[in-house]
Amino acid sequence: MTGLPAGDLPSGDLPAITSEPAAEVIAAIADRYGVRVEAVREVPGGVANHAFALGDDLFLRIPRGKEFERDLQKEIAVIPVARAAGVRTPAIVDFDATRTLVDAPYVVIEQLHGTDLSEAEPPDDQFWQDLGSQVALLHRIPRTPLDGVPTDDGGGDPRPTVEHLATLGYLDPGTADWLLGWFDRLATRFPHVPHDPQDLQEPQAQPRVLLHGDLAPQNLLTRRNRLEALIDWGDAAWGPPGMEFAKLRLEQVAATLPTYTGQAASKSDGQLEAAALWFHLSWGLSGIPKPPRPNERHWTAPSASRLLGVLRFFAAGPPEPWPGLS
Repeated sequence: MTGLPAGDLPSGDLPAITSEPAAEVIAAIADRYGVRVEAVREVPGGVANHAFALGDDLFLRIPRGKEFERDLQKEIAVIPVARAAGVRTPAIVDFDATRTLVDAPYVVIEQLHGTDLSEAEPPDDQFWQDLGSQVALLHRIPRTPLDGVPTDDGGGDPRPTVEHLATLGYLDPGTADWLLGWFDRLATRFPHVPHDPQDLQEPQAQPRVLLHGDLAPQNLLTRRNRLEALIDWGDAAWGPPGMEFAKLRLEQVAATLPTYTGQAASKSDGQLEAAALWFHLSWGLSGIPKPPRPNERHWTAPSASRLLGVLRFFAAGPPEPWPGLS
């Protein structure tokens, strides 16, 4: 898709987008889509994009810097494929890479009226059943080349991280040995990603599916206690299914997986649960040496949140098959 004809702004001396886009630029973009400037509202909080509601029906996103432009291009490739598979996500109205109004590509998408899960009241079981069904649709999409969508193994084997943390003094030797043993047990429960992502001959190579890549509360829209849509596809990748569930709390993962797999939790073989737990532990440990990140919306920003989340989940008495994974 290409943008509509350029507006009144000159094509030279385009404003930089590392800072807030100028008001006249946003006004010109709004005018291009028939929206009065009084109906434009900035939506704060995005890490990768400046975001604006254009009236009641449209939503504008402009990358904050050159490094985020590829993510926007990726979304343009992924969203139509996801929608064709039945995944609830806003439709693309227009994508403009001409840089005639602003020195960046931008996308205008359908505006859905819901509340992201990080701002909403805790949903009931139906929400998580909806989410499981939606993710299952996404993961059934046949593997095909999609512009800008990489293959991602989620960081590879976490056991060298454990050994490194012990060497640096973040872990005592006994705890490091215990963690290594836990990873060894989990590794027997699910197929692994090959050490070399190009090595497709390695036995038990985990299948790659199309991942949303940032399945976190801030990217799940809810309305009337139901899942309205998945948004923000900038982290989409081909990767192992368990990696998809690494940005939800484990309580939420446990509520989602039965519908995703199509079987009761008590009948699960534990493969997907073990894989999800693998990523929670792996990414939690890799965050230990990182500095604090206050005032960020997502629950995984504080360096200890993932590991404390695992502790909270198992301390609360999780359902089957989770107890057998500890």
